[in-house]
Amino acid sequence: MVLEVDHLTKDFGSCRVVDDVSFGVSEGEIVALLGPNGAGKSTTIHMLLGLIDPTSGTIRMFGKSLQHHREEIFGKINMSSPYAGFPSRLTVLENLLVYARLYGVQNRQAKIHALLGLLGIDELEKRPMLQLSFGEIARVRLCKAFLNDPKLLLLDEALGGLDPYAATLAKEALMQLQRQHGTAILYTSHNMVDVEELCSRVVFLRRGRVIATGGPTEVTRAILREDRKRPALSEAFIRASRSEPHEVQ
Repeated sequence: MVLEVDHLTKDFGSCRVVDDVSFGVSEGEIVALLGPNGAGKSTTIHMLLGLIDPTSGTIRMFGKSLQHHREEIFGKINMSSPYAGFPSRLTVLENLLVYARLYGVQNRQAKIHALLGLLGIDELEKRPMLQLSFGEIARVRLCKAFLNDPKLLLLDEALGGLDPYAATLAKEALMQLQRQHGTAILYTSHNMVDVEELCSRVVFLRRGRVIATGGPTEVTRAILREDRKRPALSEAFIRASRSEPHEVQ
């Protein structure tokens, strides 16, 4: 198992944001972490990145405790999130070269050029970040996330703001990374079509708790309480967002 989350809990004062969450991600698997705003998705991701400490529970990656093997683990993972910024006056290439050095990437410029081409933004490499659109910055973030050929990739709304063409390139790049390197991906998104297309399994959070888990069709059935033959995650998402937690368990 690449990622094991066991009884993870996070309190901020008297407010419990993540409540006894457990799940795992295997090599080469793409798992969606879903839920409405405030469900605890980003807080869970922040704990996986070591940005905040859990109140209780354990996180293991590649069979090792995140608490005790942080440096070794972080060399094998990467992430992309709209909350992560770049120095705005540096060019795309300058920013990516900084990260490539941090990750110890060999043949840095060649690797960067290949990734920029893969995501359709090779013409932007000499442009300062402050001149880029939101969607262009999102693709630069994905380039950064692919630099070290991670064994575990954490994507927090990473495809948000992309136009259909850019989103297609990004999804093709994700699938290529998965095929070539066996990368495990934990994917948060509010685009249920993308989730149904990319993810073999879903972990659905509501108010910090897991209310359904399984394949997209299984989660649809569990939340809607209907015998559906095909996934309908948008419909399930709306139902779960409107319902009290006990009504979908």
